Amino acid sequence: MRDDVGRADTGELTDRERTGIRIEILVVLGVTFGLSGLNAALSLVESALEPGGVGDQTVALNASRSAQSIIDLLFQLLSVLRLTAWAALGLYLLWRSGIGPRAIGLARMRWRPDGLHGLALAAVIGLPGLALYLIAHAAGVSVTIVPSSLDDHWWRLPALILSACANSAAEEIIVVAYLITRLRALGWSENRSLLASALLRGSYHLYQGLGGGLGNIVMGLVFGRYWQRTGRLWPLVIAHALIDAVAYIGYTALRGRVGWLP
Repeated sequence: MRDDVGRADTGELTDRERTGIRIEILVVLGVTFGLSGLNAALSLVESALEPGGVGDQTVALNASRSAQSIIDLLFQLLSVLRLTAWAALGLYLLWRSGIGPRAIGLARMRWRPDGLHGLALAAVIGLPGLALYLIAHAAGVSVTIVPSSLDDHWWRLPALILSACANSAAEEIIVVAYLITRLRALGWSENRSLLASALLRGSYHLYQGLGGGLGNIVMGLVFGRYWQRTGRLWPLVIAHALIDAVAYIGYTALRGRVGWLP
């Protein structure tokens, strides 16, 4: 295991520095995925209390925000910008502490190994994830997920691809590289840091139901361990972007054409 990944030679931390890191983690999660996790948990409770329970609820991941095409496009781009800013925040805070992008595995992309590993991770997570969703939906413990309900505008396809890439960058940088690196600095073990990262990933997917939460915990364990062992973040970013892009675009193409898709 590569224990040097995401580390900076800062020596023993003082109590003040440890307190500063703890506060920083709380602030970052409070404005990013920690707050999203609380919202998702509340959404799950709300869905469970609705008539018909979780199984009768529907959630749209990329929904139209306006009847005006250009206004809707601007709303979609603002969502992409927000996620990009979250990723930039994590990178900036690590850089300020002496841990640059290269140290967390975002050095120049190596197209062949990073791309192949990304494809493999996407297959390992994406295909079982789809099967788990279909089983959970049939069992009534998952909401009906609509990956895209955007109207048929000329910009729909590029907007969905941008959304997939922004989701990927924000989640893998904040939830894997940033969080695990910061927890290491506090003296957390690799396994404990990995579990915290995976639980965070599962928490903000609870709006999808228990199946979505558990599936993303597994994804978090696989992705986090891969990063801990290899020190490469690009394959995670590629894999996550592929999973989301295939879900968004595939749903748009298959909706109403196949019987097995809820």
